[in-house]
Amino acid sequence: MELYEVMRSAFSAREFTPEPVDDAVLARILENARFAPSGGNRQGGHVIIVREQATKDAIAELAKEPAKRYGAQVAAGEFPWNTVVPTKLTPGQIAATEPPRGLSEPYRRAPVVIVVCVDLRVVASVDSELERVGVISGASIYPLVWNILLGLRAEGLGGTLTTMPIAREPELRALMDIPEGVAVAALIPAGHPSRTLTKLRRKPVREFTTRERWGGEAFG
Repeated sequence: MELYEVMRSAFSAREFTPEPVDDAVLARILENARFAPSGGNRQGGHVIIVREQATKDAIAELAKEPAKRYGAQVAAGEFPWNTVVPTKLTPGQIAATEPPRGLSEPYRRAPVVIVVCVDLRVVASVDSELERVGVISGASIYPLVWNILLGLRAEGLGGTLTTMPIAREPELRALMDIPEGVAVAALIPAGHPSRTLTKLRRKPVREFTTRERWGGEAFG
C-alpha cells in the first residue's frame, strides 16, 4: 500500500475478528517501525507483546476507573482529562458513571495488545520546568508508536493508540514487571478489523495551518 494511502486510511480499529495475528507479521512490522526517530537516537523504546488473556483482562479492568471520568466529562460537555480547564464534576458524579465499553473492552477482545514503553532516563524533557503538563518526552516515543500503527494498516490489520490504563500506571507497571524510570506511552489493541472505515473525517489543512504566527494567514 502506497505511503500516503496508508496515512489517509489508518483508522482507529477497536473491534476485531477472532483471527490470530502471527508473530511473523508483528516481527515484520517492528523490523520496519524501529527506524522511527528519537531524541539523540537514544532509542529508549521498549515493546511488550501481550497475548495472555489474563493480562489483557487485567488491562481492561485498569482502564475502567479512568474511563468513568472520561465518559462523565464528555456527557457534561467537557474536554476529558484536560489539564488547562479543570472538571466541574464531583468525585461522586464521576464514580456513578458507567465506563464506556469502547474504552476498556478492546483490550480484552483484541488478539494482541502492543504495549509501548519509554525509558525516561534517556529522553530529553526540555519542557520539564515549564508550568504546564510535559509533552516533549513523547517526541522520542510516539514516532515509533505511529510507525507501528502504519505498519498494522499496511499489513491489512488494524489498531488504535490508547492511553486510558496509564492513569493507573503503577498497577500497569506491576502487571508487566516494568521497571522504575520507565513510562508506558501507549497501548495498541491490534488484530484483523471486523470492519474497515473508508472515509476518515479530518479538518482541512487551512483550518489548522497558518503562516508566520498563530493568527497569521491561513495556509493551504
